Formats: sequence, structure tokens, C-alpha cells
Amino acid sequence: MAQAQGTYFGLKGGLTVGTQQWNSFDRDPLIAYHGILSIESFPEQGRFSLFAQAGYHLKGSAIRQSLFGNPFNSSFVSFPAQRFEFQNISLSVGAKQVISEVGSGQLYYMFGIRGDYTIDTNLDEYERFVERNQITAGIYPLDVYFTGETLLGVRRLNYGFLAGGGLNFPFSEYVEGLIEFTVNPDFSLQYEQPAIPNVIDPITGQNRTLPERKIRNLTFEITVGARFLRKVEYID
Repeated sequence: MAQAQGTYFGLKGGLTVGTQQWNSFDRDPLIAYHGILSIESFPEQGRFSLFAQAGYHLKGSAIRQSLFGNPFNSSFVSFPAQRFEFQNISLSVGAKQVISEVGSGQLYYMFGIRGDYTIDTNLDEYERFVERNQITAGIYPLDVYFTGETLLGVRRLNYGFLAGGGLNFPFSEYVEGLIEFTVNPDFSLQYEQPAIPNVIDPITGQNRTLPERKIRNLTFEITVGARFLRKVEYID
């Protein structure tokens, strides 16, 4: 009698659609990318397995603007999108369950918990707007206040969960391809800024208080890749 065990090692990546809420207001999607390394247990009875994965995920949102241009032909002028990018390293653990066979492949769903660490952002690109006009501190999320005082700003550690599904399809006994779709909401805030008092409004010349800002991530990911089986057989 022979009993097989083993471990799957995977490499995958693909398209990320990042969205954010800024104080309950949705921003435009950010089209980005991600890459993931994964390890997965050999499925019990070919159905249930546990996984862990680590990856690089570019998250954030964008602002896209179009202004009315020529009044004679009703044309619009589109400006380049303003991208707000958060470069995150994610660690996830979870489970997968096969729900049906599709030809020689397997259709499955997956769920897990996730922790993120933000290694960098592009928010420093918008500091020049604040230097010109203090009121724009209320428009752009920044790490540094316009007087140089440090705010709470970007939260480096975040957590959330992932849920989705996919399809495995074999190339050989030891190599499989995969296609996955996941939804990845954060429970915690990616950015938190307290209210900023005594900001001079350049229009009225009077002081005003900018409200606090809270930003939370939600991403949708389409992933393709491959996984490789390290198989061990025990023979009695």
C-alpha cells in the first residue's frame, strides 16, 4: 500500500483594481498589479487544503478629471489621473475547498486573513501643491503637515481578509496552472489624519479647520500563475 503526501509551491500575479473611501466618499479606481509566492498543503481527499502566501500589492485610488472645453463642439479636456499609491507587502493564511470538477481541472473557493505592511507611498508628489497653497492640505493625503509637523498620516500596519475562488488545471502530475479572483477588504485604516486647525483659506483670507481624513483600502485582484507539487509517497 502507498500513501501520498506533499506540498504545493506557487508563483502567481496579475491585475489589481484598487479602490478607497476618503471619509465615506469613493474615489476612482487605481489600475495596478501584484505578485505572490504561495505554499499549500496537499489536499485531504483531494478537496480541502491550507495555504500561506506572501506578496507585493500596489493599492490605492485615483482622481480623474475632465473639464468642458470647446463650447462649439461640446468637447471635453481630460487631465492625467492623480494616482495615490500605497506599496504593501501582504502575508495571508487561509483555506481552500474544491467544490466541483471542471474537465481535468478543479473549481474551488478560498478565504483567509491578511496582514499588510506599507513600505512606501507616492504621497510626497503632492507636497508641492501644499507649499503653494495651504488649503490643498484638505485635498491631498500627506505624510507631513505643511508646517513640517508630523501627522499620523499613513498607517504602516493594516489587516483584513480575502475571499474568492479559482480554477486549477493540470499541465502534468507535478505542475498545475491556475486562475483566481479575490476580493480583499481592509478592516483597519490605511491613512488617518486628525483635523487641522488654523489653515488660511486663500479665497477668503480667513482661518478654517480642515476635517479629519480616514482612508480604507478595498482591492479586487485577478491572478494567474502556476503551482508545483513536491510529492512524497510512503510505501508499506
